[in-house]
Amino acid sequence: MLILGIESSCDDAACAVIETAEPGNVSVRASVVANQDEIHRRYGGVVPELASRNHLITILPVIEDALGAAGCGLGDIHGIAVTRGPGLVGSLLVGLMCAKGLAQALNLPMVGVNHLEGHLLAPLLEHRITMPYLALVVSGGHTALFVVEDFGKYRELGRTRDDAAGEAFDKVAKLMGLGYPGGRVIDELSRRGDARRIRLPRARLRGAPLDFSFSGIKTAIATFLASPDSGGVASEDLAASFQEAVVDMLIRPTLAAARNLATETIVITGGVAANSRLRVKLTEAAANEGLRVLAPAFKFCTDNAAMIALAGSYRLLRGERDALDLDAEANLAL
Repeated sequence: MLILGIESSCDDAACAVIETAEPGNVSVRASVVANQDEIHRRYGGVVPELASRNHLITILPVIEDALGAAGCGLGDIHGIAVTRGPGLVGSLLVGLMCAKGLAQALNLPMVGVNHLEGHLLAPLLEHRITMPYLALVVSGGHTALFVVEDFGKYRELGRTRDDAAGEAFDKVAKLMGLGYPGGRVIDELSRRGDARRIRLPRARLRGAPLDFSFSGIKTAIATFLASPDSGGVASEDLAASFQEAVVDMLIRPTLAAARNLATETIVITGGVAANSRLRVKLTEAAANEGLRVLAPAFKFCTDNAAMIALAGSYRLLRGERDALDLDAEANLAL
């Protein structure tokens, strides 16, 4: 089965073609992403109206590019999987309406996919993983711990109480005048810094050891930058200290959850899973407890349509389809 995946939940318009004969066993024929970083950089974050307007321009060329790279045409596709939420509703609607039009015109089955489910299953694009496994989803819009018990069966263990980790990276980068997107800039800058130079607080939520909170670390950075002490500290050291604090706050709940589960695998996924310090430090900490850590390739950490096609594949393989009155939901629950 050849499945066309379409993703437009935020500022990236993406399309992919995957080939599959059984759930979880896939071959990515093509994965194309139209990035909008240059459009939003001047604002220090994503502007929803600009994101959705740009999707209207790029969504069809992205689909054409993916089909071309996959060496197939629309007539070869057997099903369509499209993100229907959560995300920016204007952006979601562009991808969803496009998928509906293709499904109706070509008489193809279409299924709507939860964006979070795509991230949870993204490691299966490259790895064979025995379920259940523990997944840390960490991105600009989400930070949560899930148990992936089976395809379509997920159990949330903990989540952020305020900001997502990726959002904290972007906001701190803006406070420091580093530009956008913040995660990539801070990661690169941190490699030249000393995290021991500044001691920043780590949030621990009393009575909720598997939850996260990143608003405090953001406030700590803002307070420090407004103090007289900030003048004598290099931006590399501050970036390294901030990144180390965020990584520590991600690792502690993740390992606590892993100790309570009968699984040998921890998966990190989402845009922040591309962070080099998080990958190294979590891998080392997990190895000390006899656990392995897997993460998708960088291109499958950030928003992409291959993970959406994968997440819809098990339903399409069963012959399921959603009706054409399927709607986008900005706050779609998993």
